[in-house]
Amino acid sequence: MHKADLLIYSIGLLAQVLFSARLLVQWIQSERAGRVLSPTSFWTASILASMLLMVYGVLRDDLVIIGGQLISYFIYLRNLKLKQQWDRLPWLVQSIAITFPFFGLFWMLFSDTHSFAYILEHSRISGALIAWGGLGQVIFTLRFVYQWYHSERLQQSVIPNGFWLISLIGSLMIISYAIFRLDPVLFIGQIFGIVVYTRNLMLGLRSSRVAQSATS
Repeated sequence: MHKADLLIYSIGLLAQVLFSARLLVQWIQSERAGRVLSPTSFWTASILASMLLMVYGVLRDDLVIIGGQLISYFIYLRNLKLKQQWDRLPWLVQSIAITFPFFGLFWMLFSDTHSFAYILEHSRISGALIAWGGLGQVIFTLRFVYQWYHSERLQQSVIPNGFWLISLIGSLMIISYAIFRLDPVLFIGQIFGIVVYTRNLMLGLRSSRVAQSATS
């Protein structure tokens, strides 16, 4: 493996480590509380991990990875705002967080390498595989749109049961994409997630049953 490839995979693995760490912390705190929680660390780790994964997607010339991060990234920021943590961040951190995806978009529009045009011209991924992976990323991203909708309705950051169900469906699709794409970073990141998604769904359903029994 070339040094450049090693660096690229290291960036991707670091992103997945952060994604897995946020899930682990959220899972532990939820187990202790006996219900699904939405800790601040979940969203701060998500932002940093998303930045790294977008860089990895660009270096891997993978539009599926890049597209999957764009929408969810801003939802991470919104959840920090709903948790009243955004305004506590230093202005420099806020500026970097807001401008990062726009800088990346500018790069991909006007750069000579790793741009949209470059990826489309040099892509070795079949159209069918891109479509399947893209659909998986759309479904995976919709979980945060769904979470965002519920949080906005309640005006607080919550993670509803449907979030975990959508996560499971999207994750399974992305795993199959990663296998055909020969992408160990995506595969490793999703395997751990499936366990956490399943357990959180069980916790959420149990909490819902308890709440219904209390009101009936």
